[in-house]
Amino acid sequence: MATNPAPKKPAAPAAAEESTDIVTQPAPASRPAVIPATPVGPTVGPVTAPVTVTLSHHHEIDGTAYAPGAEVLVAPEYAARLRAQGYAQH
Repeated sequence: MATNPAPKKPAAPAAAEESTDIVTQPAPASRPAVIPATPVGPTVGPVTAPVTVTLSHHHEIDGTAYAPGAEVLVAPEYAARLRAQGYAQH
């Protein structure tokens, strides 16, 4: 068994020089919830009118990410699916 003749380095002082300055960052500017003028998701039938739903979780529809609380215009069938899966508020 070989031994290492190099001496060990002493451990660095543990956080003795930590800064007590509080770093604050400005709050991100909130975007207003804008309801798209055209329905998103599966297409709306010719007889049914689109409905507005409020999302309760992050969700991506047609490549666009929506934050919780966003209101989107969707087909009634798709709104029912979103509500059943817990993505839209009842």
